[in-house]
Amino acid sequence: MKLIVQIPCLNEEHTLPVTLADIPRTIPNIDEVEVLVIDDGSADATLRAAYEHGADHVVRFPRTKGLTRAFSAGIDACLRLGADIIVNTDGDHQYRGSDIPKLIGPILDGTAEIVIGNRQVERIQDFSWAKKKLQQVGSWAVRRVSGIDVPDVTSGFRAFSREAALQINIVSPFSYTLETVIQAAKKHIAVGHTKIKTNPKTRPSRLFRSIPEYIKRSLITIIRVYTMFQPLRVFTGFGMVFLAAALVLGARFLYFYAYGSGQGHVQSVVLAGALGVIGFLVLLIGLVADLISFNRKLIEETLYRMRRVELSIGSRGPAAPDGGGYSLSRPYHPGKEDFDPGGAPRIVHKEGEGE
Repeated sequence: MKLIVQIPCLNEEHTLPVTLADIPRTIPNIDEVEVLVIDDGSADATLRAAYEHGADHVVRFPRTKGLTRAFSAGIDACLRLGADIIVNTDGDHQYRGSDIPKLIGPILDGTAEIVIGNRQVERIQDFSWAKKKLQQVGSWAVRRVSGIDVPDVTSGFRAFSREAALQINIVSPFSYTLETVIQAAKKHIAVGHTKIKTNPKTRPSRLFRSIPEYIKRSLITIIRVYTMFQPLRVFTGFGMVFLAAALVLGARFLYFYAYGSGQGHVQSVVLAGALGVIGFLVLLIGLVADLISFNRKLIEETLYRMRRVELSIGSRGPAAPDGGGYSLSRPYHPGKEDFDPGGAPRIVHKEGEGE
């Protein structure tokens, strides 16, 4: 049983050494523990810190791609490195490495395929009252949309079984945390949670500049992902709103017409007709989107099977998020270029580990 802990990083040269030192290298029922650092185009010495302080593998982007792409590249690399369980944590040492055995426990027991660490947000002193409430409201909204009872959906400390990682396909450009929960629900992947502790804050969050921006982008992500999986329900709801408004205005005109004053309310007929046409078009869009959704499911099933075949025969695996391939055998030589000129991430290894 092989566990790989992946750490997406952006300019974490000061906190990464502590994070790496905190990861346990021996865990009960786990034969191998390795660490993969995803360097998301850092401008500091994050890459050197990763190797000097014990990272086994590094995926490096030549320029910053964002947290979602870094996470996806890490999952892809972990799968091709043979991981049976993948743990995602942050490079700012927010989460405690000592909680990793607890986090992967439900996966080892076979009771869950994805486990999310519950930070118990209400107890975190570094969070303001407003941030705590936003986290709670956001978690409630995702629970309502997904139907999965997860207390802390924005926690980045989470574990994936190999099968779950193969099925997850992140499309949101903002954050993977919300989308993975909704996708897991729609794909019937068992999701669990466990209480964890956090370390004191080391730096401000870089994911968003302000709370309003965070709310806006989170809402867009939730709506987009939910619509992707339930298009007919979403568009039917919107279409019925327009049709209901058309019926109300039409009934209003008929009421006045029956009492002999219909000529003064012709605008109600015009508006009712326009709203009725819009409602009908929205319903048609919902039907088309639903057909596209079935097509997407077939594509995802095909991608899942391709991944399993490619990984089983030890090939290079699926393409990187931006269309480039990975290299698993290139040794790490400090000072030399370790990424493709085209911008694709490469996996680089410690000195002497190449083929």
